[in-house]
Amino acid sequence: MEVGRTETGGGEGLLFLTDEQLRKGIEAMYFAYRAFTADPDRILETHEYGRAHHRAIHFINRQPGLTVNMLLIMLGVTKQSLNRVLRTLVEDGLVEARVGRRDKRERNLFLTEKGAALERELSDAQRARMRAAYRAAGPAAVTGFRQVLEAMMDPEIRRHYQAMKDGAA
Repeated sequence: MEVGRTETGGGEGLLFLTDEQLRKGIEAMYFAYRAFTADPDRILETHEYGRAHHRAIHFINRQPGLTVNMLLIMLGVTKQSLNRVLRTLVEDGLVEARVGRRDKRERNLFLTEKGAALERELSDAQRARMRAAYRAAGPAAVTGFRQVLEAMMDPEIRRHYQAMKDGAA
């Protein structure tokens, strides 16, 4: 990919890309996402689940005790949509919803053993694909890719993501 640099009055290098270069990046992201979700989609299909179930399972696994309200924020879905997903996961024995210790109105979410097993199966498939891509691209590309993704996040989600990375959430 051709990338240009220009200097500002302060001497800082600014990265600029043409619309064509940006279009190529957007298309690459679409195709990469399709491949990234293909393996889990096949697994989810056998359970009659969709990507919303996968995302919920992923974040509940990452943060045991996550509240329903925090999961709503992270997933950016409607309460009605999330309730449908959670109801299915609870009924199928993958997720347990416990009453909050500090606030009895809250529901804290935990994966059951069955839920953790499905999460591992789904994540193993995605980790294998990510590992292979990272190896092919090299360490500098790994860091740059993560920086680009983080810069694209909405500020509120970036704060939650940073807290997860830091182990604070």
